[in-house]
Amino acid sequence: MSDKVLILDFGSQYTQLIARKVRELSIYSEVHPYHSVPENINEFGAVILSGSPFSVHAENALKIDLSVIKVPILGICYGAQFIANALGGTIVKSKIREYGKATLSFIESKNVFFKGVKKDTQVWMSHSDTIETLPKEAICLASTPQVKNAAYRIKDKDIYGVQFHVEVYHTEEGKKILKNFLVDICKIKAEWVPSSFINTAIEDIKKTVTHEKVILGLSGGVDSTVTALLLHKAIEAQLHCIFVNNGLLRKDEFSMVLEQYKDLGLNITGVDASKKFLSALKNVTSPEKKRKIIGKIFIDVFDKEAKKIKGVKWLGQGTIYPDVIESVSVKGPSATIKSHHNVGGLPKKMKLQLIEPLKMLFKDEVRNVGRLLDIPDFLINRHPFPGPGLAIRILGEITQENVSILQEVDAIFIKNLKEDNLYDTIWQAGAMLLPIRSVGVMGDERTYEKCVALRAVESKDGMTANWSNLPYEFLQRTSNEIINNVRGVNRVVYDISSKPPATIEWE
Repeated sequence: MSDKVLILDFGSQYTQLIARKVRELSIYSEVHPYHSVPENINEFGAVILSGSPFSVHAENALKIDLSVIKVPILGICYGAQFIANALGGTIVKSKIREYGKATLSFIESKNVFFKGVKKDTQVWMSHSDTIETLPKEAICLASTPQVKNAAYRIKDKDIYGVQFHVEVYHTEEGKKILKNFLVDICKIKAEWVPSSFINTAIEDIKKTVTHEKVILGLSGGVDSTVTALLLHKAIEAQLHCIFVNNGLLRKDEFSMVLEQYKDLGLNITGVDASKKFLSALKNVTSPEKKRKIIGKIFIDVFDKEAKKIKGVKWLGQGTIYPDVIESVSVKGPSATIKSHHNVGGLPKKMKLQLIEPLKMLFKDEVRNVGRLLDIPDFLINRHPFPGPGLAIRILGEITQENVSILQEVDAIFIKNLKEDNLYDTIWQAGAMLLPIRSVGVMGDERTYEKCVALRAVESKDGMTANWSNLPYEFLQRTSNEIINNVRGVNRVVYDISSKPPATIEWE
């Protein structure tokens, strides 16, 4: 039995949060779709079954064979209902939809599962079915005023179920409950740290790449930067980095990024393909089509550059774990919100193999690895920027005029955040150009110009995010500066939507 945790995804939008919470305990976790159960499942230290939008009684209910799992199991929401139903319990439709905050009015405190957890602690419910009766061999461990069987254990087995979501922020002692299960019950050692990842990753890269060459696309962002330094430490001169200007970068970013990497010792080439990207995006308004077009041209440019370097066999990418999970769409699990142009393999014509050393890390873990690699803070703390760039921050048609307008707006916003020492308190900030015009007055003249939305959010890993409560004075000054200095914009609004239900990017 290992010190790794397997999470089987039944479709909950919170599945990534389960993995993230487990990682916060310094325990390594992996997410697999429910229908792709690994053959080595019993080599994991524990298995967690996620929630799901489905009902266990639905015709298309998602199922697994519990009998093949010989290690401890924790079912969350649908996972708990599925276990109870499979072992002879009764699942019924709730009289009222149980969603939101609740309190544990009863806790079986003698059970180690709830060690140190206070009665009346707050939990988060999100389900339309409920466990009416438990299997004969089950013991109720917790209740709320509305949910009798809020948590249970199967007698003489390390099988537990919770009707609430231990992984979300609103469950106050969810992390403690997870620790009780994984460390005290499953006896998993909490020893997974960034330094151990670095040593393992470098050795894996050396064994995988051997004496061949790798081509890597740098973007100036955290993920590609850390990927580059890991590859560089492992294979040094075998790595060839390319930074492509797709015409959708932030203002002056192409020249700035090339300058920033000079001191890191990387072999980097800049390629200006902006005209090619902008031409292909003409009259395209669908965000998914934008992504597909950008992804295709990106690969075409790389293919052309790769052929200039003899001996290139690998394409390195800064794919991280949320990209991988969000790109899996199998009958609902982790339903795809958007496609990721750097996930899912390469076209055969490229004749390169893919290497993604960060694909099992969350964003904050990537940053921790970067700090241990001595990457400068201004690169490590840089806000995430979408792969398709400003294409998905311009709602509607991509034109050179729209790109230029948004670049100027974004530059003012980011500059002011840094000047007011707000930049490092924010997870991600940027501006969106909206496909509408509004009436305004400048001087004595009527204007009918564009509207931009400013977006700033606070988060740990981008999976959930709260909008940043920026000072009114800051927003007022920034709005005035944008309207006074960016020709074509006469209105600025601030986005106060959190994720969920809204995504961080608008497209």
